[in-house]
Amino acid sequence: MNAFLQDFQTNWLVYASMPVIAALIGYVTKLVAIRMMFQPLEFVGIKPFFGWQGIVPRRAARMASIACDTMTDRLISAGEVLGRLDPERIVKEIEQPLLDGVEEIAAEIAMEYQPGLWESTPEAVRRRVIRHVQAEAPKIVRSLLETIKTDVDAVFDLKDMVVSNLVKDKALLNRIFRESGHKEFKFIARSGIFFGFAIGLVQMFAWAALKNPWIMPIFGGITGWFSDWLALKMIFRPKYPKKYLGLFEWQGLFLKRRQEVAADYGALIAKEIITPKNVIEAVLHGPLSDRLFALVAQEVQAAMDRQSGVARPLVVLAVGSGRYQQIKRSISQKVIERLPETMAFIEDYAGDAMDIRNTLVTKMQEMTEEEFEGLIRPAFEQDEWILIATGAVLGFAVGELQVILVETLAH
Repeated sequence: MNAFLQDFQTNWLVYASMPVIAALIGYVTKLVAIRMMFQPLEFVGIKPFFGWQGIVPRRAARMASIACDTMTDRLISAGEVLGRLDPERIVKEIEQPLLDGVEEIAAEIAMEYQPGLWESTPEAVRRRVIRHVQAEAPKIVRSLLETIKTDVDAVFDLKDMVVSNLVKDKALLNRIFRESGHKEFKFIARSGIFFGFAIGLVQMFAWAALKNPWIMPIFGGITGWFSDWLALKMIFRPKYPKKYLGLFEWQGLFLKRRQEVAADYGALIAKEIITPKNVIEAVLHGPLSDRLFALVAQEVQAAMDRQSGVARPLVVLAVGSGRYQQIKRSISQKVIERLPETMAFIEDYAGDAMDIRNTLVTKMQEMTEEEFEGLIRPAFEQDEWILIATGAVLGFAVGELQVILVETLAH
């Protein structure tokens, strides 16, 4: 015992440094592990094994799909997104650009199929033709929207829209995880200091008893591994508040903070992903857009037939049946080409009407602990071992450096 005390007194600086360095190991390994979750966005190194890509960006498609499944199964559906839009209000919002577009399209088609005739037609006649078509345009839009609302899934794939945007923008996917769990990641980093210091105290006595150079890297590895493992456990476990030793109560930090997380998550999804612009873009250019365009063409052509009325046989006779069908298809195509520009006018109204943020926040705050945990954790649960293993390897490496430092101080 006297030899122990003598060694402590002689090398007090060496022993005092051990828990401090262990705490530093715990903190640094956590920072590195967290960074490795998100950076770099693209693979850096020599594929397939010599290099690294952040866990979240590397698993972007799977993580986006899991997050979207949870979102669409439990929080919001395509029907809710588009079902809140009022066809009458949309017609009102796009009325002027729609009417302007109709006038331009009518002139283009007339000049394309009857060159010179449109310009030589009296102004009063041209205005009457345009007014007829303009009167029909809002009816087409109204009818089209009503048709879409009866079968939203036929023209709008919400999951494809969400996954496509997240896979395309890996930085945005990172933001969802980082901003929703920013306090949890801070907790992981800071916990490394306390866990590391505690393990360092044990390490100090083990070194005093054994003086074995393997003590440092082994304890460094244990510090990195155990502190990562425990910090991750403390974020999600226990699911419900539980008292320990009768002194303090603990609930998984992520679950305890679910009201705040819901607000952050809902706001980010509404601001960056399920936006009016993205929804309109998905409807007009997504995998189901052909069905929408078929509906538009059907409505436009039916409207043209109605406008022709009793004069239709004469029109067909004058331009030819094939020519008449070609004119109808041409008009339909020009209307479709103008849809993105026209629909941009409803973005402000659509944002208010869809109310995505409040819908997501309210429903998330009503979720059970099990459902809430399933919102984010499954996306990277399979890769948690990589973070823990990384902590262990880094801790071991720093432990080796610690041996050099201790031996230097001892001499």
